[in-house]
Amino acid sequence: MELEAGDSSGGMKVVKAGLLTTLQDLGRDGFRSTGISSGGAMDRYALRIANLLVGNEEGEAGLEITLVGPELVVETDLLIAVCGAYMEPTVNGEELPMWRPVFVPRGAVLRFGRAVSGCRVYVAAAGGFGVPRELSSRSTDVRAALGGLAGRRLAAGDALPCGAGQSAAAPSRWAAAWLAALSRLGEAAATAPLGAGRCLPWAAAPWFAPPAAYGGGDGEDGIVLRAMPGSEYGQFSEAAREALFRERYYIAPASDRMGCRLIGTPLTRLSRAELLSHGVTPGAVQVPPGGGPIILAADCQTTGGYPKIAHVATVDMPLLAQAKPGDAIRFQPVTLAEAQRLDRQREQDIRMLAAAIRSRQP
Repeated sequence: MELEAGDSSGGMKVVKAGLLTTLQDLGRDGFRSTGISSGGAMDRYALRIANLLVGNEEGEAGLEITLVGPELVVETDLLIAVCGAYMEPTVNGEELPMWRPVFVPRGAVLRFGRAVSGCRVYVAAAGGFGVPRELSSRSTDVRAALGGLAGRRLAAGDALPCGAGQSAAAPSRWAAAWLAALSRLGEAAATAPLGAGRCLPWAAAPWFAPPAAYGGGDGEDGIVLRAMPGSEYGQFSEAAREALFRERYYIAPASDRMGCRLIGTPLTRLSRAELLSHGVTPGAVQVPPGGGPIILAADCQTTGGYPKIAHVATVDMPLLAQAKPGDAIRFQPVTLAEAQRLDRQREQDIRMLAAAIRSRQP
């Protein structure tokens, strides 16, 4: 099954695609040994929470919207959640609340503007998006033309299969109950008979899930990323090692889903010996010969030969995902043991949040 632009079926129709809007889940694990990137959502935290808020499994596919958002027409009643960057989302011209379940009726228009804070926002729909899995994932890898909607970014005219009969899975009973309850709330809010061209008012749950992953994003020095020494840390000069954790760096315009290039103090490597190509993963901080560091991101290559001066802790990768060109970042040293503890704590927090969400009944 391959869905192309102009397909008449869909729970959402794309009117304007935005700068870069793709379908992403948590990635295609298990294929890096064959040279295939894991990919998946840049901000896994925001996608996971959005899915929990509509009763999905955490790894279900959702829309990843970057910097400038799309305009979407809803063609069936949906329960959605919007999490991540603030892009002034609206439904039928009214502000759409984030980090909570929202009922949007058939005929509603969703619009996203430019990123006011952050870089990427995620939209989950109850039941997910009914596109086929490729290599165990629905994530879009644009360079490989793999996954998502025909392996590409969304375009005007695309139909996104979601909602009744078109989603990846049947909405959970929890989601169905909230969809029905919020739909009734919308009906009660209607002040005039529904005629041609009018749709039910939208409605949102009165509670929300407070985001807990972005605490390092509002310091005086910009975004603080905790990082461990990389495997070639000792090959860099003492001045370079000190500069890495002292100086501010800035996200370069040339950054993308493969990696975030940094502008700032060049980092000098003492050894001139070339490295054999070796495995790399998101979070690695590579330093090319020019000395400008690159933080590898979700779509990074599977092998590389540049020395790695550091590695960003997994718990802070959502902060990197929300850094847009021009944003300042600073590295803060962390031990491997502490990074692992922080990661375990984050997972425990998400499990507790999932239980709290499930306990919310309409």
